[in-house]
Amino acid sequence: MATLKLEILPPEEKIYSDDVEMVTLPGSESEPGVYPKHVPLLTTLKPGELRVLKDGRETAMAIGEGFVEIRAEAVSVLTDMALESEKIDIAAAEAAVARAKAAMKEDHTAEEVAAIQASLQKALAQLRVKRRRHHG
Repeated sequence: MATLKLEILPPEEKIYSDDVEMVTLPGSESEPGVYPKHVPLLTTLKPGELRVLKDGRETAMAIGEGFVEIRAEAVSVLTDMALESEKIDIAAAEAAVARAKAAMKEDHTAEEVAAIQASLQKALAQLRVKRRRHHG
């Protein structure tokens, strides 16, 4: 079966490098997923849930903002956060959601609002991935 090389590269280390059957990127509900021989594409990444299909099993990780480069045989994800389910701290993520929601009630510049929304989206992505693991 054809596979894709998936690399996920947060700033500090290469977190994930493996041959996978399919990758579903956050915010790509319109597309079922990225399969081998996909048309080359460079796109931005929104915080959310990245799903990986390997050996018929799907796993998920919480991804932050960044870029995705899709080539026929590989997908490279450059992101400021990549957390597999077991590394997600639900209490910390819930606290980050609460902090971001409280901050949204205050007056901020457009840049600050964007940063708060990004941190909120990252925390929500962690909670989605963690809860999917326990309830799915």
